[in-house]
Amino acid sequence: MITARAGRPAFCAAAMDPISRVFWRRRRMTSPMGGEIPGPAGERAVLTVPPAPERSAAPVPARDGRDPFFDNAKFLLLVLVVCAHFWADWINHSDAVRSAAAWVYSFHMPAFIVLSGFLSRSYTGRPDQVQRLITGVLVPYLIFETLYALVRQYVLDEGEIDVTILQPWFVCWFLVALFIWRITVPVWRAVRWPVAVAVVISMLSGLTSNGNILQFARVLQFLPFFVLGLQLRREHFAWLRSRRIRVASAVVMCLALPVSYLVAPRLNDWEWFSWRHDYTELHVSLSFWFFMRVALFVAAVVMTAAFFSLVPNRRTWFTVMGTRTMYALLLHPLLYRAAVHAGVYDRLDSPWGKIALTAVAAVVAVVLMTAVVQRIFRPLVEPRVQRLMT
Repeated sequence: MITARAGRPAFCAAAMDPISRVFWRRRRMTSPMGGEIPGPAGERAVLTVPPAPERSAAPVPARDGRDPFFDNAKFLLLVLVVCAHFWADWINHSDAVRSAAAWVYSFHMPAFIVLSGFLSRSYTGRPDQVQRLITGVLVPYLIFETLYALVRQYVLDEGEIDVTILQPWFVCWFLVALFIWRITVPVWRAVRWPVAVAVVISMLSGLTSNGNILQFARVLQFLPFFVLGLQLRREHFAWLRSRRIRVASAVVMCLALPVSYLVAPRLNDWEWFSWRHDYTELHVSLSFWFFMRVALFVAAVVMTAAFFSLVPNRRTWFTVMGTRTMYALLLHPLLYRAAVHAGVYDRLDSPWGKIALTAVAAVVAVVLMTAVVQRIFRPLVEPRVQRLMT
């Protein structure tokens, strides 16, 4: 409570907290000794300033109901996805590329899947939600599985390519996984310890080969991250925004680079980062498979938390592009395969060439999330087939 003499401007005090509402009232003032303090008409003006609300680091929804934080995170993750895929032909031939890829792969898909789980919390299996799931995930999957086969066979001349609906090619596995994960959301609400159960399922999936049907092994092994996302609340992301956590996160992300350089070149198989093989396919003992899987789980959780801690939660120039990540996800494989077909990797097989291609990949990711690309490819990525569902 701040006091000021009647008739004397009190806006200086009010200016200290321009957000708070200012209320004036008059009352008689007495001294601590019980005597009345004189003033004009025996009164004093009292300026009451309510305490300023505590600042929250939680994502603040925009006027359109979207959180800039989540769109920013999706944009940054998709840029990493595209860059990592463009490195694929060098991973087994360059320790530097292999280490950088290990750093990215340690968290980029786990983080993206956690976001998918968080954004699926409202799914209850209502008919309209099932309809959107079919038209927004399943139909694009069928379209792009067919498109990929046609382009690879008739444009890139990769030989006879079958349209394999049950064997997702490249990034299409994620659409299959998202469809399966989302329709199981009501089940995870009924489970007492959902994350623990999902971890057990994930670990047990490594005991036997699940084949390549719908990439089911990968669906199961990545399952804990989706279930973890279902359990998160905005308060958890707000906690990650504290200054102390952000400093620690920056340190973790930086230290992970030399650790990746020490560990990645020594791995017997890069497929550890694909999360789709059992221990027999990786040619290791069951105990070593469990050890590596636990290590990758821990690394993924720590790196994912660090990533979310460092994502900006305000609107940026790329925030709106985070609403178009599906375009970059589904279109960039065609450009990557075109680069392979054109022999780009042979001509750029040098340190500066690798840096240049990485920059090009980042630009490609950004371009594929622009409004122009959205207008052109909307019929493929967001087909309007609702009328067929009603």
